[in-house]
Amino acid sequence: MATAYAFDRNAVRRFVGTDVAATRMRVEMLERVLERAFVIPGINRPVGLDAVMGVLPIAGDALAGIMGLYLVWEARNLGMPKLTLMRMLANVGFDTAVGAVPLVGDVFDFLFRSNSKNLRLIKRHLDKHHPGTSVIDAR
Repeated sequence: MATAYAFDRNAVRRFVGTDVAATRMRVEMLERVLERAFVIPGINRPVGLDAVMGVLPIAGDALAGIMGLYLVWEARNLGMPKLTLMRMLANVGFDTAVGAVPLVGDVFDFLFRSNSKNLRLIKRHLDKHHPGTSVIDAR
């Protein structure tokens, strides 16, 4: 017998909306997918799609860079200062450029988390200018 699950339309609206809280949810989710999607057994270190895609020559790093640029675009839409946006672009550019180097780039992608750095910058801005959107992270 099939089980029917209720579809929560409000959850989708909260995630897709243009308000600051929805933006916070999107950037946190993308950072989690890119940097901490799963844990490598044995070393208990979280790894995301950024490091996994980095194994693919050129295309993987380019795709990871484009996904990182989405975080910068969301930050721009939040009205973050230009200096902070430039810093975020530098993080993504540095990660993409060094990540494109074979072998060295794969290790670098594993250690340098540009998307996590950019998420911290976004959260700092949101906590200062939109304190009502902050959530307690129980990790």
